[in-house]
Amino acid sequence: MQATLTIDLSAICDNWRALDAMSSGETAAVIKADAYGLGAATVGPALAAAGVKTFFVAQANEAVILRNALGAGPRIFNFSGLMQGDDTALTDHNIIPVLNSATQVERFAKNLTGKPCGVQLDTGMNRLGMETAEAASVAMTLHALKPELVMSHLACADEPAHLMNNTQFAAFSAMTAMMPATQKSLSATGGILLGQAFHFDLTRPGIGLYGGLPFKDAKPVVQLDLPIIQVRDVLPGEIVGYGASWKAARPSKIATISSGYADGILRSAKGFSLYAGDTACPVVGRVSMDLLTVDVTDLTEIPTSLSLLNTVQTVDVLARCAGTIGYEILTSLGGRYKRDYVGEN
Repeated sequence: MQATLTIDLSAICDNWRALDAMSSGETAAVIKADAYGLGAATVGPALAAAGVKTFFVAQANEAVILRNALGAGPRIFNFSGLMQGDDTALTDHNIIPVLNSATQVERFAKNLTGKPCGVQLDTGMNRLGMETAEAASVAMTLHALKPELVMSHLACADEPAHLMNNTQFAAFSAMTAMMPATQKSLSATGGILLGQAFHFDLTRPGIGLYGGLPFKDAKPVVQLDLPIIQVRDVLPGEIVGYGASWKAARPSKIATISSGYADGILRSAKGFSLYAGDTACPVVGRVSMDLLTVDVTDLTEIPTSLSLLNTVQTVDVLARCAGTIGYEILTSLGGRYKRDYVGEN
């Protein structure tokens, strides 16, 4: 029996529709990192059928996989722009690079003139994009290229009161005033929730599509069911797992589960449970590479599997137990899971 990750395509599409209803312009979809671990080749076509016309990925190889799944039509932007060796992949598959530096702009103008491009500006995050002086140094080239999109990215959009949001908004407004007239994009999921002033012409939701914060009204998208290999009786005083970190205080039934940190269940996670329906069964001992141990003493019947992710223990609940964020939980989901898709397809 294999661990099963059930992915609700209808929930993903409904989350996009909800974010689209909030947005004042076009609403794209970010499906980088294999649609946050859920399978871009399946998620992408479902979102396209729901109405998405523009997609974003992080790397050229992701863009090629997505183009093969979507076919011609939808726009696909590549956040990393024009990396060395990307030219053929971008031209053969009609991928639009988001140019991040004067060097990328000049190389694009030299080798790919006449092809579509986007431009990223750095408005204070100091990660990707051109600052004002760098953008000014290639202003004439940019006007000649006529980019389809000019974008930037908010550093603190998940904190609505953070002063950085307004600082970046002002910087983006000023910088884009000097750019060619084209679509403008500043906001991902968090930026959409900041209000229409931040939306400009196009928004780019990512984590909100997949049921994660800061979109509190998102529908849960995933359920992860893990099979039980065996159940053993453990006497008071006996230990379970590496390091003898858990000792039974009562006669206990301990289920050994087929999944571990090799499957993306972070070893740092503490105080979390697996579920039999609505009943929480605490994980005891340490997460090991392929196995978890779970206290099922209080169950009247032992099922064949227990769920790790569900409507009660969402990706963000599990993330808090591991001291991380829902993004990492989703993108860490392992390749050994059987992926079942339900809903729109």
